[in-house]
Amino acid sequence: MAIFSKSNVPQFSMDVYQNEYLPEGGREVNAIVTVSATGGGTIGSAVAAPLYTPGQGPSAAVAIMVDCSGSMDYPPTKMRNARDATAAAVDTLRDGVHFAVIGGTHVAREVYPGAGRLAVADATTREEAKQALRRLSAGGGTAIGTWLRLADRLLSSADVAIRHGILLTDGRNEHESPEDLRAALDSCAGRFTCDARGVGTDWEVKEVTGIASALLGTADIVADPAGLAADFTRMMETAMGKEVADVALRVWTPVGTTIKFVKQVAPTVEELTDRRTESGPRSGDYPTGSWGDESRDYHVCVEVPVADLGQEMLAARVSLVVPQPDGSVRNLGAQGLVRAVWTDDMAASTSINPQVAHYTGQAELARAIQQGLDLRKAGDMDGATAKLGRAVQLASASGNADTAKLLAKVVDVVDAAAGTVRLKAKVAEADEMTLETRSTKTVRVKK
Repeated sequence: MAIFSKSNVPQFSMDVYQNEYLPEGGREVNAIVTVSATGGGTIGSAVAAPLYTPGQGPSAAVAIMVDCSGSMDYPPTKMRNARDATAAAVDTLRDGVHFAVIGGTHVAREVYPGAGRLAVADATTREEAKQALRRLSAGGGTAIGTWLRLADRLLSSADVAIRHGILLTDGRNEHESPEDLRAALDSCAGRFTCDARGVGTDWEVKEVTGIASALLGTADIVADPAGLAADFTRMMETAMGKEVADVALRVWTPVGTTIKFVKQVAPTVEELTDRRTESGPRSGDYPTGSWGDESRDYHVCVEVPVADLGQEMLAARVSLVVPQPDGSVRNLGAQGLVRAVWTDDMAASTSINPQVAHYTGQAELARAIQQGLDLRKAGDMDGATAKLGRAVQLASASGNADTAKLLAKVVDVVDAAAGTVRLKAKVAEADEMTLETRSTKTVRVKK
């Protein structure tokens, strides 16, 4: 384990869990890399010293995107709860944070402060923003890409360390093509992070989770609009706790070694393989977004060239970097080594590391839920039963109690250990959407 610690710089640590032993002819090496960030007020020189005010946290800009389409008036309490939730989020902003509120329909409108600028949070601007929210009304369609592009323009106008969005929608993105939304997400990726929420049950899960995934944020359902204020407050508190932005997992591999995949596996499953950007000879960076006081796990799988028994090699070196204002990057000092050792000891080479086994199961759990729900919607009840039964089995074996409870609202569990289930004849739409939205949430390895 390596720890980088310096005044006003995040303390990042990294641990690698793996079984480095391979049998004769073995080529696949799997490792779980645990990255932890600790310490308050930790942006400092890791990004740019002027962007940090001691005792106040790093400079930040936040754009809150509120769905104002016509469906937000059905029922009328939905729009009122959205206004109240946005007001609660504004109240949670710390002094000095730049912010804006965007009203989203088939076009994006600046609700506050307007004129293509951001406000700076203090008692006066918070009150002005809340007054402006009272004028929000529902009417029009939904084109989320336009909301994101406006948020990007506003957020990019501030010279800050952290840029973050919060997006709320209650319906499907019907007034622009999927390609338009994808283009907007591609344009915004790496420029700001974004949490996405669906309120009610008339929105498309894959759209909302796709937005959060592309912009390295969180996704969730708020089935009852009355829960919006509490959820917005929690999201903004988390955003205010972020201390360093644009951290990348840098993976170097030797000649002849191929990276099969890199994925985040805790607290959620997130595929990073295709997001690699080349950073040097045999080296690539995988984006992880913004960090506060937290820990995450990553699964790195590499294919190494065959070697003779008794030989060993460095299969990969993992480190953390952040961009600098001059275009260079700074290494945060935490480093992990992934090794490969060839042995004829069958017990050593066939042993599966507990962390690797656990997270392989958690990734399969997420896939099984998503596939099972898709099969259920397609009318393939036998296929859905098999996949959701496997999900119940995996959730039970790994101790993922939250996911097990959500599954129990969609299937009747006969034998959790065996994965024997029956599909429920009637399932509340909110329960099915909650299971799908939260399917990628994982639990850490039991100690």
